[in-house]
Amino acid sequence: MNEQPNTFDPASLASDYLGEAATLLAHDDPFPGGAVVPPIYQTSLFTFANYADMADTFAGRRKQPIYSRGDNPTVMEFEARVAALEGAEAARGFSSGMAAISATVLAFVGAGERMVAVRNCYGDAYRLFERLFPRLHIKVDYVDGSDPEAVAAALPGAKLLYLESPTSMMFELQDLEHLTRLTKEQGIVTTIDNSWATPVFQKPISHGVDLVLHSASKYLSGHSDTVAGVVAGSAAHIKHINEQTYSQLGGKLSPFEGWLLLRGLRTLPLRLPHHMKSGLVLAERLKAHGQVERVNHPAYSNHPGKKTLAGYAGLFSFEVTEDVDIPAFIDALKFFRIGVSWGGHESLVVPAKASLEQTPGINSMARFGVSPRTIRFNVGLENVEDLWADIAQAFDRSKK
Repeated sequence: MNEQPNTFDPASLASDYLGEAATLLAHDDPFPGGAVVPPIYQTSLFTFANYADMADTFAGRRKQPIYSRGDNPTVMEFEARVAALEGAEAARGFSSGMAAISATVLAFVGAGERMVAVRNCYGDAYRLFERLFPRLHIKVDYVDGSDPEAVAAALPGAKLLYLESPTSMMFELQDLEHLTRLTKEQGIVTTIDNSWATPVFQKPISHGVDLVLHSASKYLSGHSDTVAGVVAGSAAHIKHINEQTYSQLGGKLSPFEGWLLLRGLRTLPLRLPHHMKSGLVLAERLKAHGQVERVNHPAYSNHPGKKTLAGYAGLFSFEVTEDVDIPAFIDALKFFRIGVSWGGHESLVVPAKASLEQTPGINSMARFGVSPRTIRFNVGLENVEDLWADIAQAFDRSKK
């Protein structure tokens, strides 16, 4: 990642940009009985008043939930909010981010076909592509997404382009507008994992992306109490996913998780600026620290893909010098707990080696050249000076 001085001022965030999301998420029409919070429809099925209603529903002439593996009113409320945030026509919730990724990709890529994915994509997505897809005779080619010429060379004949901007662990950016022009010219479906930026800081559909994926367990939830996923896009694309894979794979989102996600969404525009500001403070100080060789944060990138970001999340990585005992550094941290997820209120730390080498023979760290001295921080909602004091003492205690 090319570096330059941080010229991004958190205070420069347009209040109307955050305010639009805040109003959308905080304002509701009254729910049944005048409730200000939607009810949890904790039911497996929905019955019909008469035969004609059943016949019309199954024929698509009227809209009524039938079975909670397909539609549930609480989950549908969550899907509608995500679709509105992303500027999409529709959305579909899933039981996990991986369920969303699997159902979405397999709806558009079949046996004997090929897709293109950016390097340093999410570790479990990479494991899905490397472990399961060969058994289905689906070929995946990986490219440096920050290099539009490399992407262009890989696209001919592909069915789908899988993006993350920024990418996992290394936080490389892609020029969404340029790449989607290429895919549209060739009739290729473009998907992106937007979990890091969320629709508050990046709206990929407005830049030409077809389908936007989220691990809703992360910032959309924000409370580390929910595992969920969601995909948003055109009504036609979501309908295709519903018909091809959603119901058959069975990765449905439960009503209670849908309700928890609605609760988390209400504070999303308030939480993200805090994560961003604290993350930038720590990134700046780490960049100046003598035991840090490199900070991987989109704020320091001069890539044109930066223009689609209205702000930065609190997740980034850094590479330490040889004189840092990484296990000792991690164990010395008191406010950063060791954990692989992120996006919640708590600060977390994980070394790249542990996160990317979970499956024998499927090692994205080695394949994509990620330094074994890379450490990732999820910056939570704690006081940033407490977090920095914790990092400083951990460096002192881990010097070889």
